Amino acid sequence: MKKLKLFAVLVPLLWLAACSSTPNKGMNEGDVAVEDLSAQTTGVNGQGNADGSEYGSETQVVVGEDDYQGNELNDPSNPLSNRVVYFEYDSANVRPEDQATLQAHAAYLAKHPNVTVRLEGHTDERGSREYNLALGERRALSIRQILMLQGADISQFQVTSFGEERPAVEGSDEAAWAQNRRVEIVYLGR
Repeated sequence: MKKLKLFAVLVPLLWLAACSSTPNKGMNEGDVAVEDLSAQTTGVNGQGNADGSEYGSETQVVVGEDDYQGNELNDPSNPLSNRVVYFEYDSANVRPEDQATLQAHAAYLAKHPNVTVRLEGHTDERGSREYNLALGERRALSIRQILMLQGADISQFQVTSFGEERPAVEGSDEAAWAQNRRVEIVYLGR
Protein backbone atom coordinates (compact mmCIF):
# COMPACT_ATOMS: atom_id res chain seq x y z
CA MET A 1 0.00 0.00 0.00
CA LYS A 2 2.91 2.35 0.76
CA LYS A 3 4.31 1.77 -2.71
CA LEU A 4 1.00 2.64 -4.30
CA LYS A 5 0.77 5.90 -2.31
CA LEU A 6 4.39 6.75 -3.19
CA PHE A 7 3.67 6.03 -6.85
CA ALA A 8 0.50 8.17 -6.73
CA VAL A 9 2.51 11.11 -5.37
CA LEU A 10 5.59 10.74 -7.59
CA VAL A 11 3.83 10.45 -10.94
CA PRO A 12 2.05 13.83 -10.71
CA LEU A 13 5.24 15.46 -9.40
CA LEU A 14 7.26 14.11 -12.33
CA TRP A 15 4.55 15.19 -14.73
CA LEU A 16 4.51 18.72 -13.27
CA ALA A 17 8.30 18.91 -13.41
CA ALA A 18 8.27 17.92 -17.08
CA CYS A 19 5.57 20.46 -17.92
CA SER A 20 7.25 23.30 -16.10
CA SER A 21 10.47 23.22 -18.12
CA THR A 22 10.71 26.29 -20.36
CA PRO A 23 11.69 25.76 -23.99
CA ASN A 24 13.08 29.31 -24.35
CA LYS A 25 16.32 29.91 -22.52
CA GLY A 26 16.21 32.81 -20.11
CA MET A 27 12.42 33.01 -20.12
CA ASN A 28 10.22 32.10 -17.19
CA GLU A 29 6.59 31.17 -17.16
CA GLY A 30 4.50 34.25 -17.82
CA ASP A 31 7.34 36.13 -19.55
CA VAL A 32 6.53 37.84 -22.82
CA ALA A 33 9.09 37.94 -25.64
CA VAL A 34 9.80 41.50 -26.75
CA GLU A 35 11.82 42.51 -29.79
CA ASP A 36 14.72 44.85 -28.93
CA LEU A 37 14.79 47.27 -31.85
CA SER A 38 17.91 49.00 -30.52
CA ALA A 39 20.06 45.87 -30.51
CA GLN A 40 23.35 45.93 -32.41
CA THR A 41 23.76 42.80 -34.48
CA THR A 42 25.89 41.37 -37.21
CA GLY A 43 24.80 39.79 -40.44
CA VAL A 44 24.59 36.11 -41.31
CA ASN A 45 27.44 34.10 -39.73
CA GLY A 46 28.81 37.28 -38.15
CA GLN A 47 29.63 38.86 -41.51
CA GLY A 48 28.57 42.35 -42.49
CA ASN A 49 25.92 44.20 -40.56
CA ALA A 50 22.27 43.71 -39.92
CA ASP A 51 21.33 47.22 -38.85
CA GLY A 52 19.37 47.77 -42.04
CA SER A 53 21.62 50.54 -43.31
CA GLU A 54 21.87 48.92 -46.70
CA TYR A 55 18.07 48.87 -46.85
CA GLY A 56 17.40 52.48 -46.19
CA SER A 57 17.70 53.21 -42.48
CA GLU A 58 20.61 55.57 -43.05
CA THR A 59 21.06 58.17 -45.74
CA GLN A 60 24.17 59.78 -47.11
CA VAL A 61 23.78 63.22 -48.63
CA VAL A 62 26.76 65.02 -50.12
CA VAL A 63 26.49 68.75 -49.44
CA GLY A 64 27.03 71.00 -52.42
CA GLU A 65 26.24 68.40 -55.07
CA ASP A 66 22.98 68.03 -56.91
CA ASP A 67 23.14 64.25 -57.30
CA TYR A 68 21.81 62.11 -54.50
CA GLN A 69 24.44 59.74 -53.05
CA GLY A 70 22.77 56.83 -51.28
CA ASN A 71 20.32 53.99 -51.39
CA GLU A 72 17.52 54.42 -53.93
CA LEU A 73 14.96 53.66 -51.22
CA ASN A 74 15.88 56.96 -49.56
CA ASP A 75 16.31 59.15 -52.63
CA PRO A 76 13.80 61.96 -52.02
CA SER A 77 13.16 62.29 -55.75
CA ASN A 78 12.36 58.56 -56.07
CA PRO A 79 8.80 57.34 -55.34
CA LEU A 80 10.39 54.54 -53.27
CA SER A 81 11.14 57.07 -50.53
CA ASN A 82 7.38 57.33 -49.93
CA ARG A 83 6.52 54.32 -47.79
CA VAL A 84 3.12 55.36 -46.48
CA VAL A 85 -0.18 54.92 -48.33
CA TYR A 86 -3.22 56.75 -46.93
CA PHE A 87 -6.87 55.70 -47.07
CA GLU A 88 -10.29 57.29 -46.92
CA TYR A 89 -12.50 56.74 -43.89
CA ASP A 90 -13.66 53.13 -43.46
CA SER A 91 -12.07 52.09 -46.77
CA ALA A 92 -9.43 49.65 -47.97
CA ASN A 93 -9.44 51.04 -51.53
CA VAL A 94 -6.14 52.49 -52.73
CA ARG A 95 -6.38 56.09 -53.91
CA PRO A 96 -5.38 56.84 -57.53
CA GLU A 97 -2.64 59.24 -56.39
CA ASP A 98 -0.83 56.34 -54.67
CA GLN A 99 -0.67 54.10 -57.74
CA ALA A 100 2.71 55.46 -58.98
CA THR A 101 4.28 54.89 -55.56
CA LEU A 102 3.00 51.31 -55.46
CA GLN A 103 4.19 50.70 -59.02
CA ALA A 104 7.70 51.78 -58.01
CA HIS A 105 7.69 49.50 -54.94
CA ALA A 106 6.40 46.57 -57.00
CA ALA A 107 9.15 47.07 -59.59
CA TYR A 108 11.79 47.28 -56.84
CA LEU A 109 10.52 44.09 -55.19
CA ALA A 110 10.38 42.26 -58.54
CA LYS A 111 13.96 43.35 -59.25
CA HIS A 112 15.12 42.30 -55.74
CA PRO A 113 13.40 38.96 -55.00
CA ASN A 114 15.33 38.47 -51.73
CA VAL A 115 13.99 41.68 -50.20
CA THR A 116 11.02 41.36 -47.87
CA VAL A 117 8.60 43.97 -46.60
CA ARG A 118 6.16 44.19 -43.74
CA LEU A 119 2.89 45.88 -44.61
CA GLU A 120 1.57 47.49 -41.43
CA GLY A 121 -2.12 48.41 -41.54
CA HIS A 122 -3.39 51.23 -39.33
CA THR A 123 -6.72 52.94 -38.69
CA ASP A 124 -8.01 55.99 -36.88
CA GLU A 125 -9.54 55.66 -33.43
CA ARG A 126 -13.16 55.46 -34.56
CA GLY A 127 -14.74 52.00 -34.43
CA SER A 128 -14.21 49.04 -32.12
CA ARG A 129 -10.77 47.55 -31.55
CA GLU A 130 -11.75 44.35 -33.38
CA TYR A 131 -13.20 46.20 -36.34
CA ASN A 132 -10.12 48.41 -36.65
CA LEU A 133 -7.75 45.42 -36.52
CA ALA A 134 -9.71 43.80 -39.36
CA LEU A 135 -9.79 47.06 -41.35
CA GLY A 136 -6.03 47.54 -40.92
CA GLU A 137 -5.50 44.00 -42.19
CA ARG A 138 -7.78 44.58 -45.20
CA ARG A 139 -5.81 47.71 -46.06
CA ALA A 140 -2.47 45.89 -45.85
CA LEU A 141 -3.82 43.01 -47.92
CA SER A 142 -5.07 45.40 -50.61
CA ILE A 143 -1.57 46.88 -50.88
CA ARG A 144 -0.08 43.37 -51.04
CA GLN A 145 -2.51 42.41 -53.81
CA ILE A 146 -1.58 45.44 -55.92
CA LEU A 147 2.16 44.84 -55.44
CA MET A 148 1.78 41.16 -56.36
CA LEU A 149 -0.24 41.97 -59.49
CA GLN A 150 2.65 44.19 -60.58
CA GLY A 151 5.40 41.60 -60.14
CA ALA A 152 6.24 41.09 -56.46
CA ASP A 153 6.07 37.58 -54.98
CA ILE A 154 3.87 36.57 -52.05
CA SER A 155 6.92 35.26 -50.17
CA GLN A 156 8.24 38.85 -49.94
CA PHE A 157 5.45 40.00 -47.61
CA GLN A 158 4.51 39.99 -43.98
CA VAL A 159 1.11 41.50 -43.24
CA THR A 160 0.41 43.04 -39.83
CA SER A 161 -2.49 45.10 -38.55
CA PHE A 162 -2.11 47.45 -35.61
CA GLY A 163 -5.60 48.86 -35.96
CA GLU A 164 -5.85 52.04 -33.90
CA GLU A 165 -3.02 51.03 -31.51
CA ARG A 166 -0.15 52.98 -33.13
CA PRO A 167 -1.38 56.36 -34.29
CA ALA A 168 0.99 58.48 -36.36
CA VAL A 169 -0.66 61.64 -35.00
CA GLU A 170 -2.44 62.11 -31.67
CA GLY A 171 -5.77 63.86 -31.85
CA SER A 172 -9.47 63.40 -32.37
CA ASP A 173 -10.10 65.53 -35.43
CA GLU A 174 -10.22 64.86 -39.18
CA ALA A 175 -6.63 66.05 -39.72
CA ALA A 176 -5.27 63.51 -37.21
CA TRP A 177 -7.58 60.74 -38.37
CA ALA A 178 -6.50 61.22 -42.01
CA GLN A 179 -2.84 60.72 -41.03
CA ASN A 180 -3.67 57.58 -39.03
CA ARG A 181 -5.60 55.78 -41.81
CA ARG A 182 -2.57 54.26 -43.52
CA VAL A 183 -0.42 51.31 -44.50
CA GLU A 184 3.30 51.63 -43.85
CA ILE A 185 5.68 49.72 -46.14
CA VAL A 186 8.62 48.62 -43.98
CA TYR A 187 11.62 47.10 -45.76
CA LEU A 188 13.06 44.27 -43.66
CA GLY A 189 15.99 43.22 -45.80
CA ARG A 190 17.20 40.17 -47.62
